[in-house]
Formats: sequence, C-alpha cells, structure tokens
Amino acid sequence: MIVTTTQSIEGRKITDYRSIVVGEAILGANVFRDIFASITDIIGGRSGAYEGELARARETALAEMQDRAREQGANAVVGVDLDYEVINNMLMVSASGTAVTVE
Repeated sequence: MIVTTTQSIEGRKITDYRSIVVGEAILGANVFRDIFASITDIIGGRSGAYEGELARARETALAEMQDRAREQGANAVVGVDLDYEVINNMLMVSASGTAVTVE
C-alpha cells in the first residue's frame, strides 16, 4: 500500500476517494524508563527508551490506518498527517489520511 503525506502520487491516477481513515496508538510510559530518561535529560544525550516507544507507537498507528484503508477497498492513503500527544504520562500517536484507489 502506498502511504504518502502528499495529496497525489506522482505517476499514478487517483480513481476513487474512499474515506478518511485513522489509526491510533496509546502507550503507557514505564516508570523505570521515566527514571532513566530523567537521568539522560540531566546529563545530556538522547533517550533511547522514549525514541523506541515513539517509533513503536508511530508504526502501530500507521499500520492501523492502513488496515482501515484496506477494509474500505483502498490501495493507497494520501494526505497522511501524524500527531503526537502526551496524556497523563501516556504517549498517543494518531495517523490520519484519505483512503484512495489508484491505478
């Protein structure tokens, strides 16, 4: 499945707009990772634990969005937007776009 942030796909013609599709992932933050991330923040550097969680949440949201597009009979999603939020120590990532059929 083609997934893009652009409104069109170069060299492909959109033949049908199916629907808006969304995927979400909400992951709880582990207390031990919070402690190690705080230490990393104090001494400088990157927090590998949080980067890993963020990547996992993004992949989950995108996969869920693509599954919903397939359910609509689409073979691509255009105009994809990723949003990141922290809610009560939980990380939420949402992916949304327009499910389309391209030839």
